[in-house]
Amino acid sequence: MTYTTAFAYCGELIEKGLSYVKKNSIERHSLDDHQQAIYDLSFNYAELRAAENFQEFAKSKSEREQALANVFAADVITQILSRLKRAPQDIGLSEIDFEGRDSKKESVVRHIASQHLSSEYLGVLGSSLSNSEGNLGNRGLDEEKQLMADTFHQFGIDLVEPFAEKIHREDLMIPDTILDGLRELGCFGLSVPERFGGLLPNDKEDSLGMIVVTEELSRSSLAGAGSLITRPEIMARALLEGGTDEQQKHWLPKLAIGEPLCGIAITEPDYGSDVASMRLQGTEVEGGWVLNGAKTWSTFAGKAGVLLTLARTNSDLTLGHRGLSLFMVEKPSTDDHKFNVTQDDGGSLSGVAIPTVAYRGMHSYQLFFDNFFVPSSNLLGGQKGLGKGFYYTMRGFMGGRIQTAARACGVMQAAFDTAIVYANDRKVFGNSIASYQLTQCKIARMAAYLAACRQYTYTVGRLMDKGEGQIEVSLAKLLSCKTAEWLCREAMQIHGGMGYAEESAVSRYWLDARVLSIFEGTEETLALKVIGRHLVENSL
Repeated sequence: MTYTTAFAYCGELIEKGLSYVKKNSIERHSLDDHQQAIYDLSFNYAELRAAENFQEFAKSKSEREQALANVFAADVITQILSRLKRAPQDIGLSEIDFEGRDSKKESVVRHIASQHLSSEYLGVLGSSLSNSEGNLGNRGLDEEKQLMADTFHQFGIDLVEPFAEKIHREDLMIPDTILDGLRELGCFGLSVPERFGGLLPNDKEDSLGMIVVTEELSRSSLAGAGSLITRPEIMARALLEGGTDEQQKHWLPKLAIGEPLCGIAITEPDYGSDVASMRLQGTEVEGGWVLNGAKTWSTFAGKAGVLLTLARTNSDLTLGHRGLSLFMVEKPSTDDHKFNVTQDDGGSLSGVAIPTVAYRGMHSYQLFFDNFFVPSSNLLGGQKGLGKGFYYTMRGFMGGRIQTAARACGVMQAAFDTAIVYANDRKVFGNSIASYQLTQCKIARMAAYLAACRQYTYTVGRLMDKGEGQIEVSLAKLLSCKTAEWLCREAMQIHGGMGYAEESAVSRYWLDARVLSIFEGTEETLALKVIGRHLVENSL
């Protein structure tokens, strides 16, 4: 029996669970009665798709990639069966599904999984990884993308890493040294077509290129560089989707050179992922609009010179997202944790940075709009853009989610690298930590999950470049971000007491990783409202 058959068996059980939820949610008129079941099924599905993808990738690669793919597949099918059996009645499964007609099949599935999860197999793989400085094998990138990875990895070493700890521990804004360096490399123009002065080809997408760049920058510092290109991508995509010719010609060349830098103001204090319920009010006046209300978690809002802001331009709340429009709100750039912009007529925009445990370099702000005037020319799409703000942001949000998966991979790589070095150097009872079986098993599993998440993220990027992969984006984000927190915790544990010390970079990786499952769509929202809803609706 191969893993292909094992995947099929797990897939059948997941599909049966989804069908049961679909039937019962129709009868009860609500999916919310099945939240725990949908949450688990979504994670099962994400892991299964990633495992299938990694097995396919590893088939033509070396023993190293194949071993990592085997460990990941074995762990995944074991986890899936465990979740399914935890409360089978919630998803319409019974003993007969596991111990009846398919009992032989499950027995064989568990047998092949146990082979690749044995202490001997994991120990040999972990020891090999330690001896090769954590080399995960072939990343599957062509020459162009590998050059991008190498270029931004070196940039991170030279210009980002020297500031990373200082930014984190002293709660500093990202220094101009990093920003200017990224401007020189054209980094802010990765989502801007060449005809507007960016690096994106006019005739095709390059999501994979952006993923690789984001991953390498996040490897050096999530807060100091890893998130810098997300906001310009969201704004650029919105402009390309719905902006007028004049708006595109005006804003896209500016975004491409990072002058001004931009922020995104979407989330509100009482409404996070529930975008359709946003309340910031936009009221039309002579020559433009005035904005009133609050936004929160607006990352980089202080340093930004323009905020892409979602506002309700139709007061009829029953319209939901159809009553929302986008505005380019211009403001002065500042490094301060507080700012206040007052207009001649008394309108104001103020912001206060939210203290956070990590991810500090960009700072996320609470924003308060008080009769703040925005000219008509800054309504995205002009009058034709009224009520379409939600739609204009959707493509950018897809990019933001796959970039977050890439950020997770970058943070995981940094934590993994640090753990390998420490495990090889640190001596306990006369031997290096890396020589002990438990550490070797940890390293093997960490490597397998990192490599699997990376390959799935790359695959989804390639799908996006073909205009596909809408649900897969959320799957990659869900899995990679959840994994990053666990992997960074394991890297921290390998460091022992030093892992808990601020002077150790691995403590920063763990703290930074915690935010990944929260922003760009919380794991609960993705699992329940995006992935889960899609899977249930498309089940048999």
